Order: sequence, then structure tokens, then C-alpha cells
Amino acid sequence: MTEANGGIIRIADDVVAVIAGMTASKIPGISSMSAGMTEGLAKRVSGKNLTKGVHVEVGERETVVDLRVIVEYGKEIPAVCRELQYEVKEAVENMTGLHVVQVNVKVEGVDYQSHTI
Repeated sequence: MTEANGGIIRIADDVVAVIAGMTASKIPGISSMSAGMTEGLAKRVSGKNLTKGVHVEVGERETVVDLRVIVEYGKEIPAVCRELQYEVKEAVENMTGLHVVQVNVKVEGVDYQSHTI
């Protein structure tokens, strides 16, 4: 939360989640975001998919981002995740002015469907 011209600016959790989710979707090696069973059902009902696999906690000046992802088969998982962490941190900080304390990544699967065996 910041003050500007006598007023307060508060950035909603969903705004940070959308930025993180859109950034994650552009990272080479990330096949898709992963949603748990409960989240997946809620997203299907509401039609809201931009924050699938993303959870954020936004404070007054800081935020923490948790991402659940599916990585493409054959990609170096640690390298893909490091790039994901860096790009999400940069995007959120540049667009919101919030300090990103952590970008936590949980790899929940490997997408082997596009890989021919």
C-alpha cells in the first residue's frame, strides 16, 4: 500500500496473481500451470483461468508468489524454474512497485504428451 497525492494505492492479490500467471505462461519449458482438485473445480465453475496454479500474499509493500507448474519433458527443471522465478519477480516488481520477497515454485508434473516415444 502506498500513498499518492493524499490517497492510498492498494494492489489486489488477483492483480499480482494475473501478472505472475501471464508471465509464467511465456516461460520456455513451462507447459502449463497446475491447479489442485479444489482450485481446478472452482476455476471451471467461475471461468477464471488467468490465476490457475498461482497463489499470492500481498502486504503493504511486499508480496510472496507461489506457483504450481507442469514442465515440458526433456527440459532441465532447475534451469526452467530459476528463469521462471526471475521473470515473475521482475514483472511483478516492475508493474506494481511491490518488493517480491519470494517466488516459490512447485513442479507438479512433466508434460510428455508432445514428446514422441
